Amino acid sequence: MADPHTIAAPDDIDVDGFRRALHAEFSGTVSFGPGARALYTADASNYRHVPLAVALPRTTDDIIAAVAAARAHGVPLTPRGGGTSIAGNAIGSGLVIDTSRHLTAIENLDPAARTAQVQPGLILDDLHAAAAPHGLTFGPDPSTHSRCTLGGMIGNNACGAHSVAWGTTADNVESLDVLLYDGTRMTVGATSAEELDRRAALPTPEGRIYAALRELTATYMADLRTNMPQLSRRVSGYALDRLLPEHGGHIARALTGTEGSCVTVLGATVRLAEAPPARALVVLGYPDAPSAADAVPELLDHGPLTVEGLNHRLVAGLDRPGARSGVALPKGRAWLMVEMGGAG
Repeated sequence: MADPHTIAAPDDIDVDGFRRALHAEFSGTVSFGPGARALYTADASNYRHVPLAVALPRTTDDIIAAVAAARAHGVPLTPRGGGTSIAGNAIGSGLVIDTSRHLTAIENLDPAARTAQVQPGLILDDLHAAAAPHGLTFGPDPSTHSRCTLGGMIGNNACGAHSVAWGTTADNVESLDVLLYDGTRMTVGATSAEELDRRAALPTPEGRIYAALRELTATYMADLRTNMPQLSRRVSGYALDRLLPEHGGHIARALTGTEGSCVTVLGATVRLAEAPPARALVVLGYPDAPSAADAVPELLDHGPLTVEGLNHRLVAGLDRPGARSGVALPKGRAWLMVEMGGAG
């Protein structure tokens, strides 16, 4: 049996033993066949990795069983949602766990609290459709909204055009139900200093994790406060500054964007935003891209939902033979598309 704290190369894995372990506890579909493996070799990126196996869990217990089997046999894990990643985030050489087939439910939607409890394979547009009758929406909306999953959005801290108004996925995550590679299951969210101390004192794996997080934050508090870029769309890397007390000691938001490298997401409670009843799009023209960029701070003072830019080179690509934009733009060589919302 492999050391559970090491990741074995595929050639070192007892494939037959791993297959038996998966089938023993897993109620969903597991495939080691070439067809399924070929289907999961790619995502929306240019990268390719042939996985050892593909698992389609039907229940949360299936995910827990799959992680346990992978741990016992030293198999790398790749959680996968819609496969819309453009940086190779949803492919790997070990076990790919695809939640988008069965774990797609909204377990609870509370219009009064403006929250939704969701499974990781839920498609974003399905959440939009469920929230819309209540005048609500989930703010972050990447261009892949018709096929990306909430678990995937949590994995890469997705943004979308409306992050100007409603922030990134991390800004809208209230809590996460997570599973660590060693089998520890936790529900994490905002954590006050008092709660952190209480949990850190527990003689359990969970207690040791809270103690380690408390030590990490205390040791590097000055660096976390001064060296983390204060950007509204900072989505790359580990957002350890979310652990600071002034940010609520928010473990769920610190985990958002970590691409499954720290935990496997079993479920999430996310915050919903009020959707404006009326929207209008204004296109503004500028002499060049720097001029358009200089105008953005003043535009933000008006509370737009979206501010997106394009320049003459992008527009020229639409005027090549065989392509017609069909859009009359204001004079200029750069443009800002500004969406505003209101009561109607």
